[in-house]
Amino acid sequence: MKLFRFFLLVICLLGSLTACNNKLANPNTQLSLHSYSELRSDTLTLSPSRVRAEIDSCIAHDEDSLTTDYRIRQYYLNRGDFLWIDRKGVDARADTVLSWLKTVKDMGFSLKKFHVRQIERDLQRIRSLQFDHVNNINVVMGRLEYNLSKGFFRYAVGQRFGFMNPDYVFNHLEPSEESSSDSQAVTNYLQLFALPMEHATKAFYQLSLRKVKQDSISEFLRTVQPKSPFYNRLLALLKTAQGRRERNLILCNMERCRWRLKDYPQRHRKYVVVNIPSFALHAVDGTSDLVMRVGCGTSVTKTPLLMSAVKRMDINPQWIVPKSIIKKSIVQHAGDNAYFQTKRFFILERSSGETVDPRRTTRAMLLSPDYAVIQEGGKENSLGRIIFRFNNDFSIYLHDTSSKEFFSQENRGVSHGCVRVQKPFKLAVFLLGKKDPHLIERIRYSMSADISSVQHHLYDGQDQKEDGEDEGKDDLNHHLLLNTVSVRPPVPIYIIYYTLYPGKDGQLKRYDDIYSYDRVILHFLRNYQ
Repeated sequence: MKLFRFFLLVICLLGSLTACNNKLANPNTQLSLHSYSELRSDTLTLSPSRVRAEIDSCIAHDEDSLTTDYRIRQYYLNRGDFLWIDRKGVDARADTVLSWLKTVKDMGFSLKKFHVRQIERDLQRIRSLQFDHVNNINVVMGRLEYNLSKGFFRYAVGQRFGFMNPDYVFNHLEPSEESSSDSQAVTNYLQLFALPMEHATKAFYQLSLRKVKQDSISEFLRTVQPKSPFYNRLLALLKTAQGRRERNLILCNMERCRWRLKDYPQRHRKYVVVNIPSFALHAVDGTSDLVMRVGCGTSVTKTPLLMSAVKRMDINPQWIVPKSIIKKSIVQHAGDNAYFQTKRFFILERSSGETVDPRRTTRAMLLSPDYAVIQEGGKENSLGRIIFRFNNDFSIYLHDTSSKEFFSQENRGVSHGCVRVQKPFKLAVFLLGKKDPHLIERIRYSMSADISSVQHHLYDGQDQKEDGEDEGKDDLNHHLLLNTVSVRPPVPIYIIYYTLYPGKDGQLKRYDDIYSYDRVILHFLRNYQ
């Protein structure tokens, strides 16, 4: 048996040697890259320079003119790195961006404005190698690279900061009177929007680029979503909106929710909000609140949007009449002593502090910055019996009024910009940090007392009375009279503009677009519709 196995092994070895001696030659040993040249196809040959050329073509045909669009174009014109494509093709980051971009439809925007369908088609072409002479690989790759970047940045910036810049738009809306001259080289505009807010800076774009390169896109896009619960409420409401008018109303107020203000009421326990379209003031202190009607600026003399903090209350204030009102209503009464006496106006020379006889005033004097027209404090003063002061650049305040009849009107756009309040005494008490009964009584007394006997500024053409001449001749309790009350701590105040806003009961209420700001917002949102 062992001998048989030995002979079998010898036979196998001899057979192997014979087969090796008779093997066929390998026909592929002389192949080179040139041997594959006939398999090359222009539709499948990826060239970075041709991809760049396609991106340049996209830029040349891109007519969108928003700030984000300019930044994306500049990035590629400066030959920035490809963000989404490489020699291996396209990875899952493109699918992540695409899934977020599809949600713009639920936000009331057009998929076309974010190139969603084109991105889908180009991703399909790449992954199935469905290229042709029109849509070759370089065309598709370049177009996909540009559209993904444009859609990504449009979405990220819009959701994080708003799809329009209200700071720029509203402050370039209405030329000021100083710009009415044809010889004016530079147009000056009224400042209508003074709410401090965040803007998309260079640092934000650089952060966005890093998130793309680090494949942190989904996490990043979640962080840029609006934080306001009111935004999510409006987003849900948009799904059931009936008709264009209702949709536009929701879209405008959703956009307002995207603006990232540097401060907002909900950060504070105690605050005051004036929503101009509602002509209402809502003061909140924890679980207690106070609501009242207000009067705001007319459509010509708009109340600016701003935030500040009420620091003090002046009782029986004098009113320094703005030059715009002097020019419109007072200048024609120059020299009319009876008019100035009736209105309780006096003219003050600013440099000397001396009062001027109204009978010798001229139009030029009244219009000059060297003179001021001032109304005495008291019952008939246009500011009423109390004014609530806070820092701002517009000389805008909350105040009482001597003309209370307008509070019964629906449209209460009646002022030159200030906010007139319906319940000034209640607001004064609300603003107090410590509710001292004695202080509250002094405020009440000072707001109701007849102080005409202690006014000494009206010029009556007679010599000044000797000191002490009138002492004891009035019925005032001078120990109760107050001029100024500090508000400690200062109470934040927000003057805002929402045409759809929750009322005291939490239900959404619609208000007329009295300043036509919704129309302005819709004009810019059409860039995305």
